[in-house]
This record gives sequence, C-alpha cells and structure tokens, in this order.
Amino acid sequence: MSKLRVENLTKIFGDNQEDALKLINQGKTKEEILSATGATIGVNQATFEVYEGEIFVIMGLSGSGKSTLVRMLNRLIEPTSGNIFIDEENISSMDANELRDVRRKKISMVFQNFGLFPHRTLLENTEYGLEVQGIDKKERQEKAEQALENAGLLAYKDQYPNQLSGGMQQRVGLARALANDPDILLMDEAFSALDPLIRRDMQDELIEMQKTMNKTIIFITHDLNESLRLGDRIAIMRDGEVVQVGTGQEILTNPANEYVKRFVEDIDRTKVYTAEHIMEEPAAIMTESENPAEALQTMKEKDMGNILVVDEEKRLIGYVTREDIESLLQSGQENILSVLKKGVPEIEAGMLVDDLFDVVHESETPLAITNESGEIEGVIVRSNVIGAMTTDVEYENIEPENKTDVEKEDTEEETDNE
Repeated sequence: MSKLRVENLTKIFGDNQEDALKLINQGKTKEEILSATGATIGVNQATFEVYEGEIFVIMGLSGSGKSTLVRMLNRLIEPTSGNIFIDEENISSMDANELRDVRRKKISMVFQNFGLFPHRTLLENTEYGLEVQGIDKKERQEKAEQALENAGLLAYKDQYPNQLSGGMQQRVGLARALANDPDILLMDEAFSALDPLIRRDMQDELIEMQKTMNKTIIFITHDLNESLRLGDRIAIMRDGEVVQVGTGQEILTNPANEYVKRFVEDIDRTKVYTAEHIMEEPAAIMTESENPAEALQTMKEKDMGNILVVDEEKRLIGYVTREDIESLLQSGQENILSVLKKGVPEIEAGMLVDDLFDVVHESETPLAITNESGEIEGVIVRSNVIGAMTTDVEYENIEPENKTDVEKEDTEEETDNE
C-alpha cells in the first residue's frame, strides 16, 4: 500500500522558470536548460511511490538532487510543479495551517548535523517537538522518555549534547523525531558525519528499531553500500532525475542504463545477495530413528565429518559427528539421541551473505536455512560464503552477464545544488 506518492515533482532554481519547464517537457538536459535560461534544475519530474512500513532509500552523488527532493516531501522547499500525496492527500496544495498539522503529526525529519539544542538536556531536546505542539509537560515528558528508552539513552536524559559522542547525539536526534510518533520519517544523510564503525552500528540500530517501529522511512545517502544495507527499495538519482527504482538485487542484476551499470559494477555483492542465493541441498540428513550404522556408511561415502539430524516431522533437532557414531556403535548402542549435539546455527533465507561470515566461521556444522516449521530448506557451508566473496558464484535465477560486483566510487565532480 502506498504511503507517499510523488508525481512529476520538479524544482527549478533561478529565474525564467516557465521557460525552463517548457524545455524540460521537450526533453532538454540540465546543462542545455542552464545554458538557455540561466535556471538550474534541482529535481526533474520525479515520480515514484513509497510503501507503508518500508525503508525507501534515495541515493545519488553530490548534486544529484536527492536532498532537494526530500525537502520537497514536507515542503521545506516549495516545488516548482508536481504533486506530493501522503495517504492520498495532496500536500502540494495545502495551506500553511494544514501543512503545519501534517508536519506535526505525520512526518518528521532527522538531519545530518543532529540539530540538537546545546543548552537543552537530552530529555528537553527530545520533547521539543511535542512542546511546540502545545502538549502538556507530563505527557510530552513521558513520550520523550519512552523515545529515549527505545534508543537506549534514558539513563543520559539529564546530560547535554556536548557530553555525548557523535553516535549518541544522532540517536537523540532520531529519538526526538520518533517522539512525535510520525507515520513517515525523513532521514537526510543522517549517518554520513559519523565514524565508519559508529555509522555501521547506527545502521544496525535503525534496522532493529524498524522491526518494532514499522515506520515508513525515506533515507537519503550518497553511499551505495549504505543504501544496499538499509533499503527495501532504492531510487538512484542523477542530474535531478530518478533514473531507476528497485530492490538492491534488481538494480544490480538489471541496471536501467549505463550510468547505473557503472555504479554497480564494482560493489561487493555480499552486501546484496542473501543466504538463499548460495544455499545448497544438504549432502545427507538422518532422522532420529535411523540406523546409525547406515548413517555412518553414508558419511564415509560422502566424506562428511558430521550430519544433521531431524525428527519424524523433518524438523531440525541437532547434529552428530562421525566419531560419535563410531563410538556409539563400538559400545553396542543404537540410540542416536544419546550423542546428539545441539547448536546448529539456523538462519533466515533473506540474511545477507555479508552477515554470514562470522556465523559460518564459528560454526562446526553447516548453517541451516529453516522455514517457519523448522524444516531444513538448505544449508550453507564455509566454502559457499568464501566463494561468494572471491569468485563468480553461479547464483540461481541471476543471468550470468549481470553477475558482477556492485559499488564503484564515482569520482566525477558535480555542482551541488542541494
């Protein structure tokens, strides 16, 4: 279901905007329009929709128009033309009072520079938006404290921003935006000022928070790795135009044009592909009632050091090693459950390959991909993960000519009109 929808959204800076609009409709380029009219195209007829509950990433280089675009979504920048719908209400035509109500109740923004008041405590910063709305002190304090609790910062509520690290300050900014309980959260380069490790931690926190918040998040970034990590879908911009919208995998495997293809040709594909793409059928599985001698013979034939064990309903219950089965048989016993080991890592099919490295490295067994019933759908061994990083793995349902690494640092300089 569409939560936010934009139609032909355009922003022109400078004079001669009517002439510039005519040239846009004639298909002229940004440079041609600038030369003919002196007007600069910030956003050029952007059209897309954002679904309820998704993280929608708008990605582009400096000067691509992404920050201008996101500021038009709440009309911090007024569009030159086009429409913006939130819950099918056209906010482009709202008067100041109606727009103020939308900003207070439906849409909040988190900026790159945190935007915290240095003379206010964390609690006072977090409740500021509620204070502006005229909510009484007790209620806004309760909501602010809950937002800080969700961000893991309640214990610091009486401290001031300069007493916190950059990552903690950004979490306060996020908590303040969430205290209003908005339907839509706009995040403009929210993590780009942070150190790399803190930035990744914040990405992880946002992903975890989203599992419980289920907000509609529009996230702006110039970093394709970040967009692939966070985005349910990604919009790529160039020269004010949205040139492609899709999932990370769709953009990787089917780039819309040469520009997008150049962007994705060198990115680490482990940040795009999931466990489902590299899983394989288990070499063998035994049931809890199976004859251990037969299982041992299978393991010898397939050169297996351990084997996964399932119950009669085919649900994973653990594993046994070849040494344990041999010892069991030498003792004259046949109850495989007496030597059963637990702790087989179970992962979701949608888990990124990039997140599998530590798990598979520490595991003595293959990783098991299980469904909701606990049945094994496939396994991942260490060589699968290493292969995904170092070689051209034959991924299912992906055309060979598109199996390239993804993200290239593009060094071309563009004028920043954002």
